[in-house]
Amino acid sequence: MRNILLIIFFGLSVSAPAQSYDVEKVNKKAVAVFERAILKLQEDKHKEAIVLLEKAVEIDPSYVDAILSMAGAYGQLKNYQKSVELYEKGRSIDSQYFKFYNLPYSINLAGLGRFKEALESINQFLTIPELSDRSRKSGEYRKSSFEFAVEYEGKNPVGNYVFAPRNLGDSINSPSSEYYPSITINDSQFVFTRRGEGFREDFFESTILPNKSYSRSRLIRGDINMESSKGAINISHDGEWLIFAGYNFQGGFGDFDLYISYYTPEGWSEPLNLGRNINTEFWESAPTISSDKRALYFSSNRYGGYGGKDIYVSYRLPNGRWGAAQNMGPQVNSAGDEEAPFIHADNATLYYSSNGLLGYGDKDLFLIRKGPNNKWSAPENLGYPINTIEHEGSLFVAADGKTSFYASDRSDSRGGLDIYTFELRPNVRPAKTLYVQGKVYDMKTGKGLPSGVELVDMSTQQPVTNIQTDETGHYFITLPVGKDYAFSVNRKGYLFYTDIYRLSNQSPDSTYDKDIPLKPVELNASVILKNILFETNSAQLQKISLIDINRLLNLLKENPSLKVQINGYTDNVGKPADNLKLSAARSKSVVDYLIAQGVEAARLTFKGFGETKLIAENKTETGRAQNRRTEFVIVGQ
Repeated sequence: MRNILLIIFFGLSVSAPAQSYDVEKVNKKAVAVFERAILKLQEDKHKEAIVLLEKAVEIDPSYVDAILSMAGAYGQLKNYQKSVELYEKGRSIDSQYFKFYNLPYSINLAGLGRFKEALESINQFLTIPELSDRSRKSGEYRKSSFEFAVEYEGKNPVGNYVFAPRNLGDSINSPSSEYYPSITINDSQFVFTRRGEGFREDFFESTILPNKSYSRSRLIRGDINMESSKGAINISHDGEWLIFAGYNFQGGFGDFDLYISYYTPEGWSEPLNLGRNINTEFWESAPTISSDKRALYFSSNRYGGYGGKDIYVSYRLPNGRWGAAQNMGPQVNSAGDEEAPFIHADNATLYYSSNGLLGYGDKDLFLIRKGPNNKWSAPENLGYPINTIEHEGSLFVAADGKTSFYASDRSDSRGGLDIYTFELRPNVRPAKTLYVQGKVYDMKTGKGLPSGVELVDMSTQQPVTNIQTDETGHYFITLPVGKDYAFSVNRKGYLFYTDIYRLSNQSPDSTYDKDIPLKPVELNASVILKNILFETNSAQLQKISLIDINRLLNLLKENPSLKVQINGYTDNVGKPADNLKLSAARSKSVVDYLIAQGVEAARLTFKGFGETKLIAENKTETGRAQNRRTEFVIVGQ
């Protein structure tokens, strides 16, 4: 009987040794009830089987097979605590008989996060000499997972962190399954997929209210829900695009393809296939779009990968089309399946699931971080209790870097998978991300100007984000906190605009709304170069200054007849004569750099004004910093 149960529950094939527990002495009435329970277990009716098994144990309290079968049934229902208690009860009656059950017992211990005990139990199981190859292979797999868990726990103590997923409630969840949550960066719009009848899947949306509650979800308006067979969905951080997977749509290439829909006042537009550079005749799904809309990540099982399903990325070209998708390589992908990528609003942290990388069992969630020169780090397991012995699917992390969402079939599910929210453990969080939005317009006419907007990390001088405004000049750009950024806006025929966002030493909760007037390239037009900085009491340019100086260099190259004067200003700290001299020297250092880069000296002049033309009060450091400035003025065309 034990062999039958082990095969039913765990796929084991073992030979039963001599034992002190005697099946022949079990009460016959209990055996009859037990046999009915086994039929229920074979039909996956675990709850009904448990009722019968309880009755069998009530008739014969020492009925070990019934106790252990009940433990297995509770394990199938993911009630790990009850399962472990019953396994231990069976072991207390006959430890020799129990030894073959150390495998399922260890799995349920791991389900509770008791990995050290699970490892001890699986090691005991693997000492059994008569194990079949299949049983030993299963045991070795679990052993490697438990060893990983114990090592991870030792290196990543959770401290006071508490994992407490909260069901989003009836406004979002239903008796059907909900999954693939996605939220705009300003936490205003929430979209997800809901399972319907048969192959039907629909896209729903909800408004996140100021008190962080959710409006009752509703079908997303427009043509996006017309076709029945759809899948993963992702909303762009600015709320303007929906990218999703659709099956067998008209004009598709085969299997699931990726489609895009654009927001309009009348609802979402008719979906458009993203084309041959993205889609193939194979499966493409689980899209996620970067905050600057320049990178699209997704999963595909096309030929040429490293496993069953791999993560790919496509970059948007200057003409707005998507470039050929690129496999993210063997450091990200494995011989197994990699799915459900999610790129955070910081544009530098990518989460995804994998069953081919070492973890806790089945499918775990991992993250990779983008470093210098856009090189990705090695995958990092998110650890227990986010990852468990079960299947972990998609993860979404809000702009604050800690509020996270995932789908799970926990005990308080309304039915199937529900969407839950929880706080992400600090060491696996992305950067908190704010945003700046506004309109670029002509200073004279007020007309919106399509322009390029760039964000540069001041510490590395590497571009973080580079976007194009829409046709009316509106833009939306993310600001990951923890670093200082140089912000610039460029359009041919206009003087560029620059600003600095200092977020390295503070974590403001506000976002930025900034409308930006651009000045046409004309006589006497001027721009303050906010990113030009000098060493204290020195004319030595700081490295970060090259960002703005090179923009001025490009302006001079685009307009070869242009002549400019570089003006320098200081605050009122120090002697006026010294400040005048220092401001002139600083202006000259900018001119010297431009000449060294090939600009004719005849096109450049410089002048120092010292503290004579203040634009702010010198009573605060903020005011003094505004007065210490460099500008250029067009003095000839």
